[in-house]
Amino acid sequence: MSRTRTTAAALLTLPLAAAALLATAAPAGAATARPAPSLTCQGKGVDAKALVRARTETVIDAPLSTVWKLQTDVERWPGWQTHVTSMDRLDHGPFHPGSAFRWTTPVPPNPATPATSLDITSTVRQVERGSCIRWTGPAVGEGLHIDGVHVWSFQKVRGGVLVRTEETHTGEQVEANVPYATDILKQGLEAWLGELKAAAEARSCPRG
Repeated sequence: MSRTRTTAAALLTLPLAAAALLATAAPAGAATARPAPSLTCQGKGVDAKALVRARTETVIDAPLSTVWKLQTDVERWPGWQTHVTSMDRLDHGPFHPGSAFRWTTPVPPNPATPATSLDITSTVRQVERGSCIRWTGPAVGEGLHIDGVHVWSFQKVRGGVLVRTEETHTGEQVEANVPYATDILKQGLEAWLGELKAAAEARSCPRG
């Protein structure tokens, strides 16, 4: 799974009443923007039927090699990702189709469920070195099950590397309130990119 650690924790702890603020309809007759085409890796994208989906991007002022290494050296995620409490790479070497990793993140207690740990198993399905990654997998905790598909795209641009990411979630709990779950998923993706940007740029700063 992808950024389910932040997504699930927030989904379980933030007041559900806040979802009402996200469900406000657009004014009648208002123009709606056409959504951008889904990200793909080797022609494969997110779950086209998923109701919960989010996408975001940022430019990171760092070499592509630095960004790529941070993202794919999953065993070191706990060193720069705030809520990753454990990580176990289930194979070795560079990412390839079939590579897998199991990781956990805490979920604090809330009115719906007690404190628990979310167990996530991610399996790489497609990868092009320095260009894109697509992985899938479940995230399971007490009272929660999410199936996710996550696509990452990396492109050299003026000023660094454009990193784009898109993710879909399916599952009874998230589909019970799609606008709320979508907003939380987007917040999780933005937080992940923010931490990736901070870590990559810190490693690229000249040392005095």
